[in-house]
Amino acid sequence: MGGDSAPGVPVRATLELLRAEPALEAILVGLPDALEPLLEHRSESLRRRVTLQPATQVVAMDEPPADALRRKRDSSMRVAINLVHEGRAAACVSAGNTGALMATAKFVLKTLPGVDRPAIISAIPSLGGQTLMLDLGANAVCTARQLCEFAVMGDVVASDVLGLERPRIGLLNIGTEDIKGSGTLKLAHQWLRASPLNYVGFVEGTDIMSGRVDVVVTDGFTGNVSLKTMEGTARMLAQVTREEIRRSVFSRVMALGAAPLFRSLAARVDPRRYNGASFVGLQGIVIKSHGGADETAFATAISTAVLEAQQGVPTRIGRVMAEHSFPEHSE
Repeated sequence: MGGDSAPGVPVRATLELLRAEPALEAILVGLPDALEPLLEHRSESLRRRVTLQPATQVVAMDEPPADALRRKRDSSMRVAINLVHEGRAAACVSAGNTGALMATAKFVLKTLPGVDRPAIISAIPSLGGQTLMLDLGANAVCTARQLCEFAVMGDVVASDVLGLERPRIGLLNIGTEDIKGSGTLKLAHQWLRASPLNYVGFVEGTDIMSGRVDVVVTDGFTGNVSLKTMEGTARMLAQVTREEIRRSVFSRVMALGAAPLFRSLAARVDPRRYNGASFVGLQGIVIKSHGGADETAFATAISTAVLEAQQGVPTRIGRVMAEHSFPEHSE
């Protein structure tokens, strides 16, 4: 029920993915009056793989997380996460209020042993493929220990979801020299260097999309600002390109000749291919889709949930966290 085009986009994306993946089943959670019409005229074989789970409330996109958690215990968001907690669903995918989703997920599912704070991780396009980055907004201020925990969780996701054998991990800083950065960053840097992780050291903002590392670790404030800056830059470049193409007849003719190149470039950096941020560190799988996602993007988020469920990512994170030992007090 969350997102700019709910419930139409989430339902249509789910049904399309079910057609493509015969082994999947789906539970659609929300207001029955809104969901049932979207299933009309669907094939009987498809309907048998879809369960409607009613909810009487919906969390608004601008609703304070504390209010959603306290006052809307029968919201579609809460019911969906309860299904994961009860083992009736392998994962929850939502395009709703991010803060409320994280607060509800943390309250219902709890964090894994050894994890102080859950984090938001997502893939972003980079040279040579994609780079994972966390935290993207769950924790504005982090201790050195929490940053080290993020590095461990990012390592697991990169290994299990991206299939990388020894993911290269970097800690985001204002410079690559050991003397740069806050005391928190320097302490985390010291601990990560002593860990068995494939830690390459400090990285700068210019390294995020360079392909130099597979996982970028940072606090949620810096990560969210970085992500929004990259999104804004991409939109600006797209707009400037369109304006230049329309500037003259000659530029429009030249653009026609370069159309295959533009299509290839657009496909390579298409944000829909990277939609779906994971809430890692929880005892269950929760995926946050962009609120403005279309059917293709939302299906990508579901596919991410499927892959994490197949790989047992929360179980792996819990097991790997038990193998790492970082000091209890960071500062």
